[in-house]
Amino acid sequence: MPKLMIIGGTGLLGHHTALEALEHGFKVSSLSIDDAEVDEEFKKKVDIHILDVFKASQEEIAKALQGYDYMIYSVGPDDRVTPKAPADKFFHQHLVEDAAKVFRAARDAGVKKSVLYNSYFAYFDREMPELKLYERHPYVRARVDQAKKVNEEKGKMEVVVLELPYIFGTVYGRSPLWRDVFLNRFIKGKSMLFFPKGKTTMTTVKHIAESGVGALLYGKDGMRYPIGDENKDYHYMLNTMLDELYKGTGKKPHKVHNAPRCFIVMGGKAVMKAELKKGLEPGLNFGYIMKDIMTRDVVVPEAVLDKVANELHLTRGGLDEAIRETARACYPNGSFFEKDKK
Repeated sequence: MPKLMIIGGTGLLGHHTALEALEHGFKVSSLSIDDAEVDEEFKKKVDIHILDVFKASQEEIAKALQGYDYMIYSVGPDDRVTPKAPADKFFHQHLVEDAAKVFRAARDAGVKKSVLYNSYFAYFDREMPELKLYERHPYVRARVDQAKKVNEEKGKMEVVVLELPYIFGTVYGRSPLWRDVFLNRFIKGKSMLFFPKGKTTMTTVKHIAESGVGALLYGKDGMRYPIGDENKDYHYMLNTMLDELYKGTGKKPHKVHNAPRCFIVMGGKAVMKAELKKGLEPGLNFGYIMKDIMTRDVVVPEAVLDKVANELHLTRGGLDEAIRETARACYPNGSFFEKDKK
């Protein structure tokens, strides 16, 4: 039975990937910090080892990986995290240097093949150089450099990079990040909703799990695969979330309005300025993101998604329900309307 270690196997993506790998006959372990509530059934199926790979040495990590055939790396901050300035330092350390350390450790331990969960911004940086994503956004820069860095192990250990889009789904005992970094910030309590008109690539945690296992079984060494289920506009995403949150309340969901691009860009710049005043710096420059990404159709082409799905043996579908499930988990027991209560 092949042995798989998932770095971050108790997190949202790692948890679902672990369950998918079990169905494909892997013996699965998780290497993670002790900060996640995990259901008892999961504990029976997955060997959970506690180690903070961000703080551990390469030697300590290599020791933990001894005897494993495969590794999936599913940790690290995403673009929704806003660190203290400078963002470059934060994202380079946590996404580039720490990932490289773990991949070197995997090589030292004799792991045969490893998979990195990366970002679709790296795909857009390759395919749309006119947007200057690498130059303008610390998070994108770190994701591009992360993929390059871990691929230095190519030839010594097989490495496959998956470039992940907007992801919807839930995991036991935890509120989705969508609640605090998106819904509470932009939607909750607002009397009118203005949002960009653009379109992006979206998927579900189930399909991320399939892609991780598919990359181990069918992915080619050195390849970078953009992952996605459907290309949808932001209004579809918001309307689906709001429809679920308002269901059964007798209230009518707010209508999502388009705002002119110039106003959206001004708003992004204002948010950026406010964050910098607090000593924080987002990984994505909001002014440029609103201008270049959020107000346009920036998607992975359907032909590319089909090709990747065929090569990695992925299924499609279920996005609507995954978005609804995410919305329900963000605000259990009607807490989306808690300010309405006296």
